[in-house]
Amino acid sequence: MSLRVPTSTFADTAPSARLAGPDVVRAVALIGVVVMNYHGYLILRDLESGGTYSPTGWLDELFDPWNGPLSTRFAATFVLVAGVGVTLLTRRVLGDPTRITEMRWRLVRRGVLLYVIGLLLEQIWPGTIIVYYGAMFVLAAGIFTWRSRWIVTVGIAATIAATSLRAWQFDRARDGYSTSWLSQPGDDSIRRYAFDVFVNGTHPLLPWFAFFCAGIVLGRTLVMPWWRRAAAATGVGLIAVAWLLSVLPTTGLQAVAVSLNPLDRSAAYVASALGTALLGYVAIDWLAERLPHATDPLRRAGQLTLSLYLAHVLVFNLVVDWLGWIEPAGTGSALLLATAFWIAAIAFAGWWQRRFGRGPAEYVYRAFGG
Repeated sequence: MSLRVPTSTFADTAPSARLAGPDVVRAVALIGVVVMNYHGYLILRDLESGGTYSPTGWLDELFDPWNGPLSTRFAATFVLVAGVGVTLLTRRVLGDPTRITEMRWRLVRRGVLLYVIGLLLEQIWPGTIIVYYGAMFVLAAGIFTWRSRWIVTVGIAATIAATSLRAWQFDRARDGYSTSWLSQPGDDSIRRYAFDVFVNGTHPLLPWFAFFCAGIVLGRTLVMPWWRRAAAATGVGLIAVAWLLSVLPTTGLQAVAVSLNPLDRSAAYVASALGTALLGYVAIDWLAERLPHATDPLRRAGQLTLSLYLAHVLVFNLVVDWLGWIEPAGTGSALLLATAFWIAAIAFAGWWQRRFGRGPAEYVYRAFGG
């Protein structure tokens, strides 16, 4: 049975009212992204200067940006909300072929712009998620009218493809064969851009597009009274399945195929990260509905996430690389820097949103993308 909600259902839900939940979830997810980014980049700066990295306490292990329990969870939630945003953006054009075509081109323009911004940002912030965001919006232009069952199928296919590729690479390496043509195509190779976006990058579409597809489907259920129960139950089920899969393997190849390590990009990892993202979305959306005044600063910040994301990159490069005010150190330095940034960011976002509405980056984004 399809989860797709008829267009008329959306039309009955105050079209001028912007849902607070997605904005609040987006802001909280970005807070986590900033914390993990600052920690990771401080570690990298320390390694570049000859230091070594080894988590020594529970706090280091919790915020380990590569192998810790929070690794990529905030980013996965961020992508999930992006999928929800696509549904909320496109829901009013369904059933109108002319407007659907216009919306497809709008999503393509937005995706291309994000991709270009991401490539430029890569020069000072390697591994930025913006590149992959752009690619996801381009793909979303082709599938946002599909029935939910097919969008779920696309997400599952992306997950299976990523798992299969990783297992194949492991198997080839074990047998003494190189797969560098895929994993290291060369900086000057045209193939590099496609392979990095789909396979090799920090947030490759195989399997990260699965989170985006899940968000599209989740967005279609938000008008249903049961959506929180369904999303929470799905999240718990996915986490349980991921844990069961991770403890079953007996060989190296099986271990890679069901690894919970984000770098292995297995089906078990996707299930675990998606389950966490769904539970986080449900909890934060519930708080946003119950405590609208308390979460209002986050709601406003959530409407400026592109501007704030770009700002957190510039702030890091300013205070760490250019001014040298913060030396690469442990988790405490990352948390302190992230906290200081978000205190200032939330205050700024609230003032700016009240005065101007959209953020500066959002103005450019909308002017180009519609």
